[in-house]
Amino acid sequence: MSRYGLPVTIVRACLRDGHGGSPTAVLVEAPLSDDERRRVPVLMGTSHAVFVSVHDSRPGGPVVSLRFFTAEGELPACGHGTVAALAFMAERAGGRECRATIHAAGRVFPGWSVREKTHANAAFDPGPVNLRRPTAIECDLVLPALGVTSGTLAPGMRVASVGRPRLLVPLTTRSALTTLSPDFERLRAACDRLGFLGCYAYSVPTPTGRVAARMFAPSIGVAEDIANANSTACLAAHLAGQGISDIAVDMGDSLGSPSTITATATAQPDASGPRVRLGGAADVLRSIRMP
Repeated sequence: MSRYGLPVTIVRACLRDGHGGSPTAVLVEAPLSDDERRRVPVLMGTSHAVFVSVHDSRPGGPVVSLRFFTAEGELPACGHGTVAALAFMAERAGGRECRATIHAAGRVFPGWSVREKTHANAAFDPGPVNLRRPTAIECDLVLPALGVTSGTLAPGMRVASVGRPRLLVPLTTRSALTTLSPDFERLRAACDRLGFLGCYAYSVPTPTGRVAARMFAPSIGVAEDIANANSTACLAAHLAGQGISDIAVDMGDSLGSPSTITATATAQPDASGPRVRLGGAADVLRSIRMP
């Protein structure tokens, strides 16, 4: 089956105060090759595309499978893509609230979406987060490519994973984050060598849990991501160890598309780490046909 003429819904995921967000292409599952799927975000001018397959509907909500693609290929998971898919399903359901059981990245987890007047609020469980300290080699390869100096680096770097590892890099101030200017070719080479998804640089949280962040992922064809929810989940799990349980992360300002992702980390008895709930607002913009 050709991709030509397929309906595509554009969803702005992880809005901030009703504006900005990350434009995401959402499609009902179709028999496309992986190469055709990789072309979708390129043709639609989005960083990511998510393919939604509804298996059946139950009293508690539909059972849904999600697949995520960038121009470089398939991703095991995509947080803002999941938010976009939940908003898309809420729009199609027509009711105010949509609950779904989601299959993605080898996991089964719950997702929720509530329609408001102008947008939908979506949330889901991204799964367990694995955290470790980076090695000296990892720091030596990544930090110079990222453009981080000893004067702007704050304590607490971590390698974190909810499917693929990425480096969490704390910076002393928001201004240090704003002026960050990575060498993308060098950063891609470093991430490829280390098997990293990318680097998530963030400012030290305020007492209220407000954070600014930028996600650089040239290895998957996204030089900088407008919104990266799964990395925010990783940060929430890390900060929970410092007594910060609720965060709101601002992203996308450097790209002219302000976005905000919320995350809450709750301790679990007899578990290796906290349970994280990710949330974001989304706006279903329009449906168009694939050129």
